[in-house]
Amino acid sequence: MADILTLVFRTFLSRTGLKKDQKASPVSATAGSSALVLGDLSISRSLLLLAAVTGASEMGMKVVFFTRTQIQSLPVSLQRCVPSLSPESLKKIKFSYPRTVDELLQQVAELHESSNTSPTPPSLIIVDRLEGFLHAPGNDGQSGFHPADQSHAAHVSALLCDTATFLTQVLEQRGSSSGPCRIIASYLSEADTGQTSSKDPSATDPTLDVLDRYFQVRCTLDQDRGYEAAAAAVQEVWHIYLSGRGITGGSETTDCEDTPGVTQEWLLFVFPDGLMEFKLV
Repeated sequence: MADILTLVFRTFLSRTGLKKDQKASPVSATAGSSALVLGDLSISRSLLLLAAVTGASEMGMKVVFFTRTQIQSLPVSLQRCVPSLSPESLKKIKFSYPRTVDELLQQVAELHESSNTSPTPPSLIIVDRLEGFLHAPGNDGQSGFHPADQSHAAHVSALLCDTATFLTQVLEQRGSSSGPCRIIASYLSEADTGQTSSKDPSATDPTLDVLDRYFQVRCTLDQDRGYEAAAAAVQEVWHIYLSGRGITGGSETTDCEDTPGVTQEWLLFVFPDGLMEFKLV
């Protein structure tokens, strides 16, 4: 999955960072087949939509995009980044709107069945705001974070991975060039929502710990509110860190035996008109 993210970053390179970015070593297309985007809701959704559009238009992928929120129109950032997006590319993206974790599980499971009738099964599965399914009121009669969330997280993640493996086999059997099937999801942790009861900043989100067992790559968003943002003279600057066992290329850190080291760092520049550009650090 990291290959889709890095393809997005390279497609929308910062003009000032173009020369340095071209030297970046590629990321394996098969090593990181699942990625979890952590952080800001607006930016993470923009990344997911950019991934969907880039996968469909640049790699010819059929994409399934699961989200609880109706998407009436493409965000301004996407319209600015891809002004000439063709209708044919958009037709390759199917938006599905499950409202509960049970509906999400059912619709993901149905992808196994649809492969029997569809000439081209999806090769990119995207889940927007995974925490909205795991923590949604009605899952257990309550709202907020509960032990049951971890069970939901394991169930959803296992099914997503199983589905991706199954669809990868189907794609290979049919000789498709768009395989393997990748998974990308966004998640807002307890620390990011401010709902954690622990005062320890190093405390972990138990649900996130479960998700990390299944997702091979972390894509962490961290807003820069200091010098970098002021110097760039843009509306927002975000640091994007790609890490995890699914990363096999890039400038790897050496001190990462005990904890996953940051393997790649990118900068995301968001301009006042909505345009987004990326730069490899």
